[in-house]
Amino acid sequence: MTARTALVTGVIGGIGAAIAARLAADGARVVVSDLPGEALDAASQKLGLPALAADLGDPASVKEMNARLAKDFGAPDILVNAAGGVRGQVGTPLEEVDSDAWHRIFAANVDASLYLAQALVPAMKVKGWGRIVTISSGAGLRPSLTGIHAYTAAKHALIGLTKQLSLELARHGITVNSIAPGFIRSNPATERQWASYGPEGQAQLINRIHTRRLGTPEDIAAAAAFLTSDQASWITAQILSVDGGVT
Repeated sequence: MTARTALVTGVIGGIGAAIAARLAADGARVVVSDLPGEALDAASQKLGLPALAADLGDPASVKEMNARLAKDFGAPDILVNAAGGVRGQVGTPLEEVDSDAWHRIFAANVDASLYLAQALVPAMKVKGWGRIVTISSGAGLRPSLTGIHAYTAAKHALIGLTKQLSLELARHGITVNSIAPGFIRSNPATERQWASYGPEGQAQLINRIHTRRLGTPEDIAAAAAFLTSDQASWITAQILSVDGGVT
């Protein structure tokens, strides 16, 4: 890993931060990114890693960020896109799904992965080596516990994009895989969701997990560390469920 440069997005959340910390601990040169603001500044300071702010759902912003990244740190060999989430939304009945809210979730969870791949892949092709990991969700494999139509649809779309990118890029030495986490209390949205279940619902959720415990951001980071390593060179187009056995 000491020869690799990694870009990890979505580090305001616990999963992205844990992945960035793990890759840095393994020796990679890690740069982090998320929406501009105090939250990114705080995450960068806590991790001790340089940050480049960008609206990853905006292709112009991604191109600008990538230009600064290449100039200041070198073109990344590794991309882990942990940006996404529910964007502060909650589940609604079908009749109340708002078009703008729908597109905001798709921009964060799907569009960002496309724009980042478009920006970073050309340099990976030149090197003949690259690792791309998307963070999908169990909601990309089945209906979502959040009840948010757009979130479920976006995570299914992200899994499709992951497989399509793999088909195109693997011949260039670039693997593309996705991690589908189970329920992890990693940010304010998941904390609100956890609290909404109440003691009985929380117990039911844990009882569905074979290991009888919730996962941690570090569990996801361990999977990301493997999928971005040389040892995973013949693993691509895979959706790795890291969920304690729910899937």
